[in-house]
Amino acid sequence: MDTLKQIFSLSLFLASFRFATPLILAALGGIFSERSGVVNIALEGMILIGAFAAVYGSASTGSPWIGVLYSMIAGLAFAAILALVCVTFKANQIVVGTGINIFASGITIFLLQVLFGVKGTSPMVGRLPAYRLFGVRFNPITYIALILVPVVWFIFFKTHWGLRIRSIGEHPAAADTLGISVNKWRFISVLISGILAGLAGAHLSIGDGSAFVREMSAGRGFIALAAMIFGKWHPFGAFGAAMLFGFAEAIAVRVDFAFIPSELISAIPYVLTLVVLAGFFGKSIPPAASGEPYYKGEK
Repeated sequence: MDTLKQIFSLSLFLASFRFATPLILAALGGIFSERSGVVNIALEGMILIGAFAAVYGSASTGSPWIGVLYSMIAGLAFAAILALVCVTFKANQIVVGTGINIFASGITIFLLQVLFGVKGTSPMVGRLPAYRLFGVRFNPITYIALILVPVVWFIFFKTHWGLRIRSIGEHPAAADTLGISVNKWRFISVLISGILAGLAGAHLSIGDGSAFVREMSAGRGFIALAAMIFGKWHPFGAFGAAMLFGFAEAIAVRVDFAFIPSELISAIPYVLTLVVLAGFFGKSIPPAASGEPYYKGEK
């Protein structure tokens, strides 16, 4: 009975927003990228490098807000690599994204040793302030993530920019004939996804915590992709799915289940990811040109 009270408590529901924040941001970034026709499985690596850059920025300047700026720049830089190789040079998007994830894992460990002289966890740094809402304290990145959901919806479905992005993801050749630069808008969309993923990393390291831990993204980039697919590449749908995963993580972290090993409880978000992908991947229809490089003049 006590366990059920914990699960259905208001405090656990509100805590879900904190756990869902990096998923919301990364999923919105994934929507920008995939709606334009570029599959971005490098979100995991972008979150990780953003988390490290946020800590380094906070440590080197003494300001966590500068750390947030560093995180977005780092995510932007990794997104630029993805865009350059996949959009400009037409490389396989899955292979390149996988390579970026591996590179992010290695470079953050290397930089931990070079810049901080440690192997696993960075020194404690200044973290973002938290502001109370309904008795629960949230850092500003959580509020930004919630605001961005309707903003991204408005961009995609109420502006010419959003129409262009959606058109190049569905039928790039038709968009090209109308004078829309397909590769330019794909490049921009991937860069935006990197900025949002980097911001998600800042939430992990200096928003929700105050240090960088190796591999601290812990698969959240892939969970965000699952949320995006579950939400059918729609901002509000992705938000709802991210909240579901956030609630699952909140249960795994905050609810005490008697006689159940904690390791098994910690696996709840990842098991849910597998269930969602297995049950909905075939039913959700991605943008028609997703994953396909565009060559000018193609029909």
